Amino acid sequence: MTVEIVLLSIESVLLAVTIALLLYSLREGRQRSKLIIEVGKATKMLTRLEYFLTVTDSMTEAKEEVLGCVTGRRPIGDDEKRLRDILKTIEKLTRDGVRVRYLLPKFHDRLYTGYLYTGAGAEVKYAACSMIHSMRYIIVDGRLVVIGVPESVGEREATKKGYRIPSEALASILKSHFYDCWQKNVTFEEYVGEVLKQTGLSVKQLALELNIEANELERLLTRPLH
Repeated sequence: MTVEIVLLSIESVLLAVTIALLLYSLREGRQRSKLIIEVGKATKMLTRLEYFLTVTDSMTEAKEEVLGCVTGRRPIGDDEKRLRDILKTIEKLTRDGVRVRYLLPKFHDRLYTGYLYTGAGAEVKYAACSMIHSMRYIIVDGRLVVIGVPESVGEREATKKGYRIPSEALASILKSHFYDCWQKNVTFEEYVGEVLKQTGLSVKQLALELNIEANELERLLTRPLH
């Protein structure tokens, strides 16, 4: 065997090892990227869970009034369970005589959440105020505020986390904003009437579109207003 053949064999082996290491490095890089993405998702989930827990815990402290300005988008995934926890809290508060009021953006797709809040005992109004689309907060008894912060700029972005701020001054400012919009806008029942008139749908057709019980929607629409 000549020296040239030996060197060529060694070069071939080194080339094969280099290619193998390159492929392994690329695979490891993809796995690392996947891991980073999964860690990011888990972090988002935990911070959003913390936000919902902060909201429900703060609401349970209410003795007189809870005011909420929320996006009202239909919940999906884990948010469905978290919303059910909030609905249970609303039911308990209203049974105990606490007034619970929510402002939601005046969009047709927010009727579902308004329906749930109304069914739980809250008073709901749909607002077209310019600031209603980007503000996310609750006020408890005019002394405690939980402000929701989205993951990034945009009204369609999910709330990432919340900040609990015991401040009567901030509560007073946000309460003024809340009632300024509240007095100008329509109740859940009135907004459903507007949607029915605009779309030409019947109550049953609207209930089917929202995937809710028609009888329950009819009950809410015919009950005495607050």
